[in-house]
Amino acid sequence: MKKMIVTLVLITSLLRASADEGMWLPMLLGQQVYDNMVKKGLKLTKEQLYSINKSSLKDAILIFGRGCTGELVSNQGLIFTNHHCGYEAITNASSVEHNYLRDGFYAYNKDQEIQSQLTVQFLDRIVDVTKEVEAGVKGLSWNDRVAKLPDVFKSITDKVLDKENGLAGKVYSMFKGNQYIMYVYKTYRDIRLVGAPPESVGKFGGDTDNWEWPRHTGDFSIFRVYADKSGKPADYSLNNVPLKPKHFLPVSIKGIKDGDFAMIYGYPGGTNRYETSYGIKLKNDIENPSLVNLRDVRLKLMHEQMIKDPAVKLKLADTYATVANYWKFFDGETKQLKKFHTYEEKQAFENGFAKWAKGKPEYENIFTEYEKNYEAWTPYSKHRQYINEGIMGSALAAYASSLIALESALTKSDASEIKKAADAATAARKTYLVDADRPSDEKILAATCMMFYNDIDKSQHPAGFYEKLKENYGDLNEEATYKKWAKDVFDKTIILNDDKWNAFAASPDVATLQADPAFMYAAAFVKNYNDKYAPLYTAFIIKNAELGRSYLKGVMEKNPVAAKKMYPDANFSMRVSYGNVKSYNPRDAVHYDYVCTGKGILEKYVAGDYEFDLPAKQIELMKKKDYGQYIDKGRKDLVINFITTNDITGGNSGSPVIDGNGNLIGLAFDGNYEALSHKIAFDKDLNRTICVDIRYVLWCIDKLGGAKNLINELTLVRN
Repeated sequence: MKKMIVTLVLITSLLRASADEGMWLPMLLGQQVYDNMVKKGLKLTKEQLYSINKSSLKDAILIFGRGCTGELVSNQGLIFTNHHCGYEAITNASSVEHNYLRDGFYAYNKDQEIQSQLTVQFLDRIVDVTKEVEAGVKGLSWNDRVAKLPDVFKSITDKVLDKENGLAGKVYSMFKGNQYIMYVYKTYRDIRLVGAPPESVGKFGGDTDNWEWPRHTGDFSIFRVYADKSGKPADYSLNNVPLKPKHFLPVSIKGIKDGDFAMIYGYPGGTNRYETSYGIKLKNDIENPSLVNLRDVRLKLMHEQMIKDPAVKLKLADTYATVANYWKFFDGETKQLKKFHTYEEKQAFENGFAKWAKGKPEYENIFTEYEKNYEAWTPYSKHRQYINEGIMGSALAAYASSLIALESALTKSDASEIKKAADAATAARKTYLVDADRPSDEKILAATCMMFYNDIDKSQHPAGFYEKLKENYGDLNEEATYKKWAKDVFDKTIILNDDKWNAFAASPDVATLQADPAFMYAAAFVKNYNDKYAPLYTAFIIKNAELGRSYLKGVMEKNPVAAKKMYPDANFSMRVSYGNVKSYNPRDAVHYDYVCTGKGILEKYVAGDYEFDLPAKQIELMKKKDYGQYIDKGRKDLVINFITTNDITGGNSGSPVIDGNGNLIGLAFDGNYEALSHKIAFDKDLNRTICVDIRYVLWCIDKLGGAKNLINELTLVRN
């Protein structure tokens, strides 16, 4: 009986967000969702959360860079976000002589702020355009529909395009194509670095603590958005002025307690909560293990070089951090999906759906078609992962593969196209050389080439490549063979030889390019995949999308009352989630408090350690408990991080954690290891969002960084 009850609960959970689950569109908050927020502690009206005509919370939230969230915290355009979101900009501003990544940086006046290449986007409005989209593709087959949709989207977004004011629209598919929403954004292009803690603070705990609680990371950085004197977006100029925003967040230093209301606004990047059991099986059996194994090799080889030389560490820092973050995530995701029997849960729900669908032509064959689609693609799934995470895991191979475009131009004998492609290749090469580290990449090239040989079905290998490698370099089962070959590739490629490259770029010819060992390698694998397997993957994705739309439509039709309480998967459109500050019990006899403190930092601190070192000044101040107005009076310590039950995912990095009155209390930056299945399945008991306490952020700015000017710019709330 207990097992049956559990199954029924699980089946229902696909239709209804449970506990604090849900990433809700702020414009479309249902009354029940809003009422639940109020019950949990929200004091704001719906219009204060989202309004087109009046300033509201949504006006303080922004897309930061390419994949993060930020928030405005002053009437002078000051932005708070995560340290790892600003990481690339901080790295780009740094040099060996002025290593802001290592030492930290604060601008003590606006003249010291540093130009970046970042952009930020503010949400202007949200419009449901489902009727317009469906009218544009009415009567088309699924394949024709897919081909036509980009043109339909463009016809809709063209109506709101306003380049002078930086306005542009983007249409998002919701509920797997059952609804379409247009978000209209205003983009600002002059974003300047204002402050960042030393990397030892911003990444304290490194990979060891990543996705773990307790956490003691000061994951924040500070930027400012500038506009022209009329407030319009503009390119960088000394004549620009700080943006005067419609709304900014007051900053609360009152402190938090277990059970307090917590709301998170932001741009969650992607979830797949309505995934099928077939997708779970493919992920668990092939996709995730392949990705984790390949990234593990790349990380070890990069790390070996980074610890030897500060210049190499600086050069590889951003790439390493990106690779490491989701290496651990996908490893944990698989473990949690298996632990919580997500595959079996999905099967149980699908069996119930199949019974309901009998006799309904639109739905009754959905899972038969799913099975055929996965059977057709699964034999090639590992190949795709090994191309993306293995072969293209080498920076040299990734750049060399981009030269296929130049090869294509050369075969057409169009002088203008050849020059355009050659110029683009030269510009991309310049960027590649800045970031390249030969010692680590040479080892990555050798290791991933060997892994492909050993792990991918021989019938899928590029024709003749490994045979030729064996002929010239030896036994394909020996590491020495691949190392010798990789050294030759790096020694002989024109990509790494300025004289040879410049001569080639001045008069490019296809024979020279095709004879280059780096290009030969990358092209062999990429063309083999593109010619034989990419079409199969495209067909797989298109069919899955068609089935997914029908399946979710059927799910909502099966239970229309519950369907009204469903939320769409995250897709990097603005969402709001709500929950509470809350401790938890991850396993038997273990209790995790809802905060961690300065005491824990001192316990973890190891002088000179790669992950657990800290500035001497910080240790001195913390030993003295010199916390000033930022101290937690109840604990008589500085709160570093805290946890909430909010539902977030990648893209929410940097999101504001907001109290019931609309004040900023922290910055979201991570999830917990026990709930890394959250992209697929939300766990109502174990899911936690890890947030840096805003009082620690302010203490780092003020006491550690001496940037009192930035504190004075904020609106502090003490009660």
